Amino acid sequence: MRTPHRLPRCCDLTPATSFRFEYRWCRGTGGSLGLLRDREFAALAGTAFARSQAYSTILIALALYAEQFGTTGFVEGLFGTAFAVVQLLIVLPLGRKIDTGNAKRYLLAGLAVNVAVFVAFTFVQSSTHVVLVRMLQGLGASLLWITGSTVVGEISPEDASGRWLGTYNQVAAFSSLAGDVVGGYLLYAYQTHVVYTVLSAVTIGAFLLVWRYLRDNPGGQKDPEEATGTETLRALLKRPMVRSLVFFRLAFSVGKMAVIIFLPIVAKVEFGINEFAIGWILAGGKLTKTLAQGYMGDLTDRLGSRHLFVAAGAALYGVGTALIPLSFYFEGVVDPLQFHAFGRSQALGGAFFALFAAYGILGVADSIRLPASMALFVEEGERFDSVASSMSLRSISWKVGQVAGPVLVGTIKDFVSTTAAFLTAAAFIVVATGVFLVTYYRTADVTAPNPVGGD
Repeated sequence: MRTPHRLPRCCDLTPATSFRFEYRWCRGTGGSLGLLRDREFAALAGTAFARSQAYSTILIALALYAEQFGTTGFVEGLFGTAFAVVQLLIVLPLGRKIDTGNAKRYLLAGLAVNVAVFVAFTFVQSSTHVVLVRMLQGLGASLLWITGSTVVGEISPEDASGRWLGTYNQVAAFSSLAGDVVGGYLLYAYQTHVVYTVLSAVTIGAFLLVWRYLRDNPGGQKDPEEATGTETLRALLKRPMVRSLVFFRLAFSVGKMAVIIFLPIVAKVEFGINEFAIGWILAGGKLTKTLAQGYMGDLTDRLGSRHLFVAAGAALYGVGTALIPLSFYFEGVVDPLQFHAFGRSQALGGAFFALFAAYGILGVADSIRLPASMALFVEEGERFDSVASSMSLRSISWKVGQVAGPVLVGTIKDFVSTTAAFLTAAAFIVVATGVFLVTYYRTADVTAPNPVGGD
């Protein structure tokens, strides 16, 4: 059961299903940062901070490994596939365990695994080693993401869960930005072992917070005898909206994960953009996403039709992906911007600005799509008191595409061209969007109630 304490009635808070990054201010709340005074929430926020910072920093580090080991597009794709394949195998049983078990243990295990990942990265000497360590990272990331999101939703007060979830996601977004900017700078200015030492220290701090302040057994409300994991998933998949979203995410993830893996690698290997500048490219997109997502969450609540927000955001993401190859054109057209910083001479050419603009568009696209997508899955999961299982289903549908997408696009990069690879990713996204809309409207027509006339 949820905790019985409540916030003052004056508060007008956003609903949990919006997953917004904003809430309405009221007297006595002290703002979203006031939640950090709650030791349990601070401990959970620490896991989000450690997880997101590590994920963002290591994405930039993968570009360094690609250059260092002279990898092919296929092997670079394996950097993404290895991460996802482990998650694909564990995400559903893990969601079920969290619904019924002691989630604190899973959080502590995830943080411990992440520290092991950082130690392992300091010893990599080949692309094969990178692939193996990425598999271990996939395990740690799954433990932290699914468990953390579920526990925040479960232990938050019923009339403040939107505020808790929104602030929790704000911490993750801020940490992701920090991983891009600070992590990019550390990779640029120092040896990689320094970077992994910093990440380890942050993660150990989060471990201690969870161990000290989070209650025992903060997990789900589901009775293990009530239904098996298979029965819960079957019940969810009988919902037309869930089926539409699952298929959409499966195809959409093929394109999006190709962008996430290959954009930093292309920036480093093709254009010689340094790690700090790559961090700014990635941070620019995340900043637009963070700034716009709260407004878009409000807009979806006011206007409804969340499926249209999902489709609009996905279509815009396809456009932004198709714009990435323009970096090759602008690199030779725009004169490089020269400046001196951090004791070195910096030069940002046309490719940097083209990639920065394209990734900024992708950030806006995600801000349109994400609040609506997450809200739809949460709403469907609440019907069966199995939000974690619903979110696991959301995650596993993504992982199927994440496993296949990077390798497929990397192979196209090897045998055709980098431009063709990104255009293929964009095509997957556009097709996924069209199929989602068609499937949604067809199932809506089938499930619409027929009026029954009176006698």
